[in-house]
This record gives sequence, structure tokens and C-alpha cells, in this order.
Amino acid sequence: MKISQKKTALSGQKNPPSQANKRSQRSTKVNSVRALSAQIILQVLDQGKSLSALIPELQSQIKPQDLSLLQEICFGICRVLPRLEHIIKKLVDKQLKGKTRIVHCLLLVGLYQILYTRIPPHAAVDEVVNATTPLKSENFRGLINAVLRRFLREQEQILAVVDKNWQTLHPEWFVNKLKKAYPMQAQHNWREIVDANNQKPPMWIRVNQQHCSTENYRTLLLAEQELTSCTDVNPYALRLTQPISVKNLPHFAEGWATVQDVHAQWSSILLEPQNGELILDACAAPGGKTTHILEQAPQAKVIALDVEQNRLNRVTENLQRLQQKAVVICGDATQPDSWIPQAAEELIGKKTDLQFDRILLDAPCSATGVIRRHPDIKWLRQEQDIESLVKLQEKILEALWKKLKPNGILLYATCSLLPEENSQQITAFLAKTPNAQLEQLPFEQAEGEIGKQFFPSEQGGDGFYYAKLKKKNNI
Repeated sequence: MKISQKKTALSGQKNPPSQANKRSQRSTKVNSVRALSAQIILQVLDQGKSLSALIPELQSQIKPQDLSLLQEICFGICRVLPRLEHIIKKLVDKQLKGKTRIVHCLLLVGLYQILYTRIPPHAAVDEVVNATTPLKSENFRGLINAVLRRFLREQEQILAVVDKNWQTLHPEWFVNKLKKAYPMQAQHNWREIVDANNQKPPMWIRVNQQHCSTENYRTLLLAEQELTSCTDVNPYALRLTQPISVKNLPHFAEGWATVQDVHAQWSSILLEPQNGELILDACAAPGGKTTHILEQAPQAKVIALDVEQNRLNRVTENLQRLQQKAVVICGDATQPDSWIPQAAEELIGKKTDLQFDRILLDAPCSATGVIRRHPDIKWLRQEQDIESLVKLQEKILEALWKKLKPNGILLYATCSLLPEENSQQITAFLAKTPNAQLEQLPFEQAEGEIGKQFFPSEQGGDGFYYAKLKKKNNI
């Protein structure tokens, strides 16, 4: 018999709290980890807010040592959400809507802890039940307790039904797009991509060659018992066998290393920045690409542009940590004439037009290549978003191309897996831009392939796309 949303006899019982309950109640702050997790998940699912924005904003409400658990619960729920939702449907008669949506999210928190963490199941249930107090949902203590304890009793039977068929754990519209772009006979088929997206990502770092060679930094990590693997493809990248706090990375505060995915690191490598050049890093936040450009060409004149001022704060912080200088400017990449004079004044002391030697355009995109790192993307992104993103990418490309010097280089990059944002976008741009020439990239590519598409893999990098364009001088 299913548990109804309505108050049952069980939910009305006032059982004496266990010792675990008493301890939990004594230690509960304004928001317990479970309560805050439920609040965050509610805002992701119902208000379309991202984990990367919510967690930094709200983490002060819990103890610092609880942050890793908060992240594990929130990111984990987004990663396996359809499975958890299916379980709840088996346990609760009536859908929890409106003001009771927070109760639904508490059930998600409880189920995730039971299935995916090492927290003892009964302790996990107690903590979630106690989280109703800071959320002012005490009337649902009995319901939550009954649902979760029933799941503990019937877990094997319930999961046999829920897991009978393989689940993509992705929205249907996105899976359909993957099937069309990467059929089963393709070298990278859609199912492999989905499986990779459902894994936790490895932690990659980029070694600052101004301070230390990659191999010497690996030796430093080994001395700290942080096991790593090198890559024979990217000369700056190291993969840690287990993610760690940046506080444990040797000389991190002094700028010796930066956390950055191995495929994302190719952006600055393929750009090939040179000292003395004027370089634009468009859509620069949070600054990993800007700092890498300056690691390779410390005397380059770099402008870091982004449309969101609050995100530019991260760029400034990263530049300060690495003791680098760049002009950080807030502006719309589709309207370069609105911010170039100000950037010029900061750079050379007078307002004037600028033409760039190189432009790195990490274009706004669906971010479907970094789902394993940001699993909330699956539930934040909507199918109708893709068309508007493609149009925005087109506008930025056309606007910035006009600001590129003859013989200059524009590197187009996205963290998307969708051809309409990547190869199709570049093909369309080349067709209507006579002075644009597609440059060869240093990778194995199929004949006729436009740019390079990287795919997520268990021990590899995230999904990224690159196309390198040169502005011909004779047109």
C-alpha cells in the first residue's frame, strides 16, 4: 500500500526521538546540510538556478566541514534524478506539489544518501526527518520517515522494477539529438556519450610552466601522496586519481597549478599566443583561459571580456593568484564598439578602435559536453534554448571577426556536443565569409571533418569543440 501525501495515523504519531535524533537536533543550525540540499535542489528544478551559482551563495549557512557533503548530495541528485523520481512514484500516492515540493526534495535527499553514500541508512533517514524543522515542515516528519523506512524494507523489490530497463538519466530531447548526431555505428556513439556523462569527472590540473615543469610538479604531488597520471598528448596536464581540495595542491596559492579540464586546456594551446600581440579572450570567465594565455605569452596584451560583471570577479581573482595582468572588461561580445574604446583607454591610455592579432571565442553554448561536471545542466537546459544559442554564437562570430587583423587567428570553442553549435556553425560561417580560412589542427581528423570534436570519457577530458580560423589578407 502506498503512502499518501495526506496526514496518516503514522505521520501523526509523536514517537520519542532516538539518541541520534537528539544529537542531530542539538547540532542543527539554521539550515542543516540536508535542509539546505533540499532547498538548493528545489531552486534548480523549479526556478532554473544552477548549482554553481547557488552553492557558493548559500554555503555559509552550514559548517565548512559539511560543504563536501552538500556538494555530493546536490550534484549527485542531479546526476541520477530520473531514477530517484521513479522510486518516489512507487512510494508516494499523490504528487507533492506547491508548498510540499520541499518535502519531495527532502525525499530525493534521503534516497540519494541511502543509495549512493556511505552514511548508515537509518542515520540518513533520521537526519532527513530532522531537516523538516529548519524548513518548517514538521507536519511531514511522519510522511518522510514512513516513505524512507518503507524503501529500506522493500529496496530490493522496488529497485528490481525501477532498474528493469536501462535508464539514460538524461532528458529525452537531448538523447534524441545525440542519437541523430552520433548513431550506434559512429566512432563515438550516443550511448557511450550518455554513459560517460553519468560518471563523476576526474580532476585535471594545468601546470604553470613559468614555475615548474609538468613532470617536476608530478613529483611534488607524489611526495604528498597525491597519485597522478600524465598524458602524452597535452604537455601541461596532470590527472589526479582522486579529486582533492586545491589547498592540498603544492604551491597552488602561488600560481603553480590551475584546475582545468584537459580538453579545455587546448583552447590556449591551439590559439598559440605570442609575446607583444594584442589578444582578446571573449567570454573569458572564470579566467582559466586568460591565465593560460599569459602563462604561454607573459608579454602579450590581453583583454578578458565577459558580459556578466559578477563572473569577471573570478577572472580578477585568478589573475591575482597567478600574478598576471590583463584588462578585464564587462561588455557584450556582439557589440564590440560599445566596450573597445574603454578597453583601449585602460590598455594604451586613449579611447580608440582596436584590431586583435588573436581572438579566443569560447562561445556561449548548451554546455552539453560538461554534463558530468555540471549535471544540473540536464535539467536546466531546454530544447528551445539551442536555436537561440546558435543565433547568438553566429552574431558574436560575425561581430568579432570584424575586429581581427588581416592574417589574424580566431579560435572558436564550445563545451558542447551538438553539431549545430559546432561544425555546422563553422561551416555556415565559412560559406558566407570569403576571407575566413579553416586551419588544420594537430589532431587526427576524418577527411572533411570541420574542426575537432572531443568527447567525454571516463578517465579523459570533457566534451569540447575547436575550430581555428585565419583571416585571409588578400580579400
